[in-house]
Amino acid sequence: MRIAGMALAAALAASLATPLAAQEIKLPVNLDKLAAKAVESVDITLDGTMLRLAGRFLSGKDQDQTRAKNLISGLQSISVRSFTFAGAGEYSAADVDAVRAQVQSAPWGRVVGVKKKDGENVDVYFKDGGEGKLAGIVLIAAEPKELTVVSIVGAIDPSQLGELGGEFGIPKLDVDVHLSGKKSGK
Repeated sequence: MRIAGMALAAALAASLATPLAAQEIKLPVNLDKLAAKAVESVDITLDGTMLRLAGRFLSGKDQDQTRAKNLISGLQSISVRSFTFAGAGEYSAADVDAVRAQVQSAPWGRVVGVKKKDGENVDVYFKDGGEGKLAGIVLIAAEPKELTVVSIVGAIDPSQLGELGGEFGIPKLDVDVHLSGKKSGK
């Protein structure tokens, strides 16, 4: 009886830890405060329940919608915060440092880092899920008058990565990452 009780406790602890691990990237409150300064802001937050609900509205008859439905079946959450400002300098690097700090160590790794003289910066971080799968993606796109932070948590096949662009408010990117031997863009 004691072993069964310990096994039950371990199973309960594992089931409670799974949702906590799924939400390990926290978009800082300071990002939400930027909406007051922005001329346009986008705030999209979809948890697993909302993603499944959205998937029910996708047709199994349309090839693109079938791919999107399959893609979101392994996701636990999608968060998008995007801001457009009237002028440069209305947000600071400190506004996104709290996000960057969360993805600076294993199992996260930066796979793309672009910095241009005109102030455009793009960083893409992947979370290694093992077995050739991604367990999360964080994208930070900063321009002098725009800031976008995207967090995607869940099992993602790298070959499907390009299919996320243009869905659920995620910017369409020209991604060509060869993690699984397949081109990930369309």
